[in-house]
Amino acid sequence: MLAQVIAEASRRYKDQPAYVTARGEQVTYELLDRASDEAAAGLRHRGVGEGDVIALLLPSGPAYSVAYLAAAKAGAVTAGVNERLAAKERLACLAVADPRLVIADPAVARDCDLAGWDCVEVDSTLPPPRVLAELRLPSADPPVLPPDPDRPVAIVFTSGTTGTPKGALFANRQLDAISEIDAGKRWGGGGTTLSATSYAHLGYMTKLPQVLRGGGTTYLMERWDAGEALDLVERCRLTTLGGIPTQVALMLRHERFDLVDTSSVQAIVIGGGPATPALVREARERFGATVLVRYSCTEAGTGTGTSPADPPEDAETTVGRPRGSVELTVRALDGSLLDAGETGEVCLRSPASMSCYYRDPEATAAALWPDGAVRTGDLGYLDDLGRLHLAGRAKEMYVRGGYNVFPAEVEAVLAEDPAVADAAVAPRPDPVMGEVGVAVVVPRDPAKPPTLDSLRSHARGHLASYKLPEAIMIVEELPRTPMEKIDRRALAAMAAETS
Repeated sequence: MLAQVIAEASRRYKDQPAYVTARGEQVTYELLDRASDEAAAGLRHRGVGEGDVIALLLPSGPAYSVAYLAAAKAGAVTAGVNERLAAKERLACLAVADPRLVIADPAVARDCDLAGWDCVEVDSTLPPPRVLAELRLPSADPPVLPPDPDRPVAIVFTSGTTGTPKGALFANRQLDAISEIDAGKRWGGGGTTLSATSYAHLGYMTKLPQVLRGGGTTYLMERWDAGEALDLVERCRLTTLGGIPTQVALMLRHERFDLVDTSSVQAIVIGGGPATPALVREARERFGATVLVRYSCTEAGTGTGTSPADPPEDAETTVGRPRGSVELTVRALDGSLLDAGETGEVCLRSPASMSCYYRDPEATAAALWPDGAVRTGDLGYLDDLGRLHLAGRAKEMYVRGGYNVFPAEVEAVLAEDPAVADAAVAPRPDPVMGEVGVAVVVPRDPAKPPTLDSLRSHARGHLASYKLPEAIMIVEELPRTPMEKIDRRALAAMAAETS
């Protein structure tokens, strides 16, 4: 399906830029199509065939896009690995995907031990005409595959309650459903926007077909920065901003916000974490734009949201209504449906939901009800107007700047610090990041307790930066329940007292 969409987008939009790099270089729709044809031929030359997995250890940008399109044209499945993960975390993702081929940036390849994998190193800084040059075969014909709605296309990594990666598998059928739900698979109307999140995330991996149909232009940054984002808004007259609540908050709090012309922005789409009513109101008022909120989880593909026609309060206090063909239910622990106003687990079912967790039938069964509804792990309730109100998470995971953090994973690393006798992690609300982690620590030597800097230094080689604690509390013992389990409620109250 991606092969057909990019071919048609190339015909329609030809020399129009699909992407503009941080250096101002244009990547046209025609170049995307041609380069991915040549890269698909290169993949076939290396023995990659239908159903094989290609792992991408690349920064978000043209090389990633061409590789993803090329893999789809070759009938392969793309497993994107977030560039922000630590080396051990990347390797854990590769262990799940078991890729036929790894395409990696040289810096990432040096950071990871890829000796056990067939790997092609590609220079992601090459100018657009040479994008993915190390893999392309200009003289060869690309493979031609018959349409197959059930052909797997993408593996999007998520984590369980212990932080162990799982790969949500999506086929052509799901990508087509997401395009239908998002925009009715219409052509045109893409406008200008900014790339705000990792291409390995659900949004890019599953929404690329509709982005290509839109024919818009996406401006890229080497690393997201609020000041640079505001500069791009003004200089490039961006019409749409999408991202996590943290990014919107950082732009609003930037010292130069009131000096920048943001009048071109027509819509701001916020997803990837909870947005406070105050943030939604401030964004609407200061940008002078419509603010839309989105809610989903990786496994569901898509979920709920607000529309431009909804009253402002919908985006401030709810995450909207089911989108398109999505069926939204709130269920008790036994799976029975709850009435409006009753709080339970939020469940989503639609043609966009994942096929399964890749090579993990047990985890797949645990994530779905027998009727196919995805168990999001989030708690919420429906009001009388059918709007979803979130009430927290059933699991212990918290969201820091749009990224999921699992306390048990962080705690396991902190426990290896020689200065730590015991440790637990709890989230604390934060006006910019949404939530940040607080390490509650029992020191091995009370006279020489660890510092926040020493804890972060110890954990930095094992965890992505967004998982590192941002505050520390030294205690004599951790709060525990009568069953000797850590009392998470008491821990959260303690974390809230830090500053």
